[in-house]
Amino acid sequence: MCLIDRRRFLTHSAAAGLAVGVGARALGQSPAVHTTDKTGDQKSIIGQGDYQYRISHDFFKLPKDFSWQTTHNVAVDSSNNVYIIHEGKKELKTHPSIFVFDAKGSYIKSFGQEFQGGGHGIEIRSEGGDEFIYATIFNGDRRFVKLTTNGETVWEKRAPLESGLYQKNDDKKKGYVFNRRDTYKPTNTAFLDDGGFLVADGYGAFVIHRHDQDGNYVSTIGKEGKKKGEFRLPHGLWVDNRNSEKRIVVTDRSNNRLQFFDLQGNHLKTMGDYLLPANVDSYGDLLLIPELLGRLTLLGPDDNVVARLGDDAEYRKLLLANKKEMRTKPDTWQDGRFIHPHDACFDKEGNILVAEWVQTGRVTKLTRV
Repeated sequence: MCLIDRRRFLTHSAAAGLAVGVGARALGQSPAVHTTDKTGDQKSIIGQGDYQYRISHDFFKLPKDFSWQTTHNVAVDSSNNVYIIHEGKKELKTHPSIFVFDAKGSYIKSFGQEFQGGGHGIEIRSEGGDEFIYATIFNGDRRFVKLTTNGETVWEKRAPLESGLYQKNDDKKKGYVFNRRDTYKPTNTAFLDDGGFLVADGYGAFVIHRHDQDGNYVSTIGKEGKKKGEFRLPHGLWVDNRNSEKRIVVTDRSNNRLQFFDLQGNHLKTMGDYLLPANVDSYGDLLLIPELLGRLTLLGPDDNVVARLGDDAEYRKLLLANKKEMRTKPDTWQDGRFIHPHDACFDKEGNILVAEWVQTGRVTKLTRV
């Protein structure tokens, strides 16, 4: 998230967020229920009905040589290993930005020192029997990259000047640039069945770019604005394969909505009632939407809300009133509550992993009850 957004996003969206927010009581959801597991540890359970989850906030353990930084995104490979990317600190040039853990939360490996100060999106894709990482770097050396699962670079791409949206030589420029629409600042990727993929330029031109399987530019979806098919910070996206007619889902974050497109980029529908939606993932007939104002939304096969996890209007007021302190001071965090869910994904068993945009990093596992 660029600095101008970090300073303003909670303030500017507070009124809209509170206006559209559905409180826990409206969905029949009560505050987190605390239980004790067989080890004697107290755990919180959130959710309602068929969608209840036990929360483990400190599930993943880093070796003492490393430190948690601002966690941005999370992904899972076919072996249920978990990949977490940090924005990282540009001055820590030898500290990894990507960490890999097994399904039990134990550290496996790390890499990605070159992404420090700009790490953002991460996804895993299977191609011809091998798996690859697609990562977006939104600041510093701004680009998107394809890596092996050991962190070796396959290729990297920068601003698609062919789109006509960027300043001259923006594909060669490095640096920390804020609040400019003519500067490429990619946030997340999604995959197409033909081998191609989509890249959200969420902090730059506010568009979605289509690329072929080699990363070459093909076309662009959308433009900046508030109308249908337009975006104000298209932060996350996903190709929704739940039905025969596949769709592209975009989290139009600063417009507090989701937008749906066909695979040719034609607008299909818009859904409001979100609190700065940040990304999308799917599992079976569910869509998962992390929202920066402290909650997760689950949509069923008809796109109706089946659960909102962590949603509490009173807690959201506290979050908005103390946003800086709560983001930077872990001792203010409450068990069973989210601060800023920036990304979330399902693991291979249908549990949920949540990466939060907080200064010292936070990745939570939600185990379905």
